Amino acid sequence: MTDSQNDSQTDLTRDRRGDSFVVERPWGRFQQFVSGEPVTVKTITVEPGHRLSLQTHGHRAEMWHVLDGELQITLDGETWTAGQGEMIWVPCGAEHRMGNASEEPARILEVAFGPFDEADIVRLEDDYAR
Repeated sequence: MTDSQNDSQTDLTRDRRGDSFVVERPWGRFQQFVSGEPVTVKTITVEPGHRLSLQTHGHRAEMWHVLDGELQITLDGETWTAGQGEMIWVPCGAEHRMGNASEEPARILEVAFGPFDEADIVRLEDDYAR
């Protein structure tokens, strides 16, 4: 492995939650999650009673920011309920899943660091037989 590959792999394991910051303005505020890095950003809505597959991926890390609702988070064998405003760091290669046991939809903002390719997903368990 080259030095740049080692740096890239280290970069995918570094927890970026601490890099997020809030800037106050006269009109309110903004929260910055990332700057100057190749990322993919999306929102994910999990409907009540549903969950994503238990999965891993080897080429990207993810930071999740709960926008609203409550989600059951599983990360490397630990499970807890995350609420609005919580940030979760999912290192590259970690087993992870989110689910919604509530009666209302729940949303997260996902910032994926590294090359993004849905084919990179390894599903360990999946309620939808994918």
